Amino acid sequence: MSTRTGPIRPYGDTTGDGMVQLSFTLPLAHDKLAEGAAVQLANKMGMDPALVVHARAIGEGFTFFVVYGRVNHLVDPTAVRVIERDYPLLTPKEVNAAVKAGLRRRLVVVGGCIGTDAHTVGIDAILNIKGFAGEKGLEYYRELKVVNLGAQVSVPELVNRAVEEAADAVLVSQVVTQRDAHVLNTKEMSAAFREAFDEAHRPLLVVGGPRFEETMAAELGVDRIFTRGATPGDVASYLVHRLVTERMAS
Repeated sequence: MSTRTGPIRPYGDTTGDGMVQLSFTLPLAHDKLAEGAAVQLANKMGMDPALVVHARAIGEGFTFFVVYGRVNHLVDPTAVRVIERDYPLLTPKEVNAAVKAGLRRRLVVVGGCIGTDAHTVGIDAILNIKGFAGEKGLEYYRELKVVNLGAQVSVPELVNRAVEEAADAVLVSQVVTQRDAHVLNTKEMSAAFREAFDEAHRPLLVVGGPRFEETMAAELGVDRIFTRGATPGDVASYLVHRLVTERMAS
C-alpha cells in the first residue's frame, strides 16, 4: 500500500520530472507529416515538450507511435478510489476444508465467455486445472464442481445451465471490448439472472477481463469484478468468503 499522502508527478529520468511515455495509432501513412501530427496530438494532451521516439507503419495508411514527453499534471493518491481485498487469501487445502465444513457439499461454479467473445484464455486461466501464475485452476479444488462452457456462450444458455447445475457462482470472462461490448454483455447477463432468480437464490455473479474496472460492479449489476493479474486463488478465496464464511456468520 502506498504511503504517499500528497500530490505527486510522474517519474521518468529524475524524481518529479513529469516525464511519461504514450503509445497510439494514427490513420496516416508513415512520413514526416504523420510524425508532426503525433507531436501535435501529444501537445494537446498536455505533453510539452513531446518527442517521437518510435514510429512504425502498421498496414496501409496507419502508423503506430511511441511519444516521450513532460506533463505538468499532478495526481493525489488520497483521492484515488480502489476496491481493496476484504477477505483472506486461502490455500487450496483451506478452500476445500471451508467448503466441506460450511456447505457439506461441493460448491458449484459455472463459467464461460458470453456473446461473440471467443477468447477463452481468461476463463481457462481461472477454471482450467493448469491454472495461471503458478496456481492451479478451480478444477483442481476437490470440493468445487466446475462447469466450463467455453467461448461464445449465449446469455440464455448460461442462465439455463446455471439453473440445471444449481450453480452457487457464475464466472464470466470478457476480453472483446470494442464499442463497450464487455459492458453491454455484462449488463444483459446480470439482468437475465435477476429475472430468472429471486435475489435470495441467485448465483453469485463474477466477471473478469483486462478492460473492466473493479469499481464498476454495482453499475454492471454483478457482485465482483476481477481485473488483470487475478489468480485462481484470488477467485476461490472470494467464493469461500461470500458463499461460506459470510453465510455462516449471518
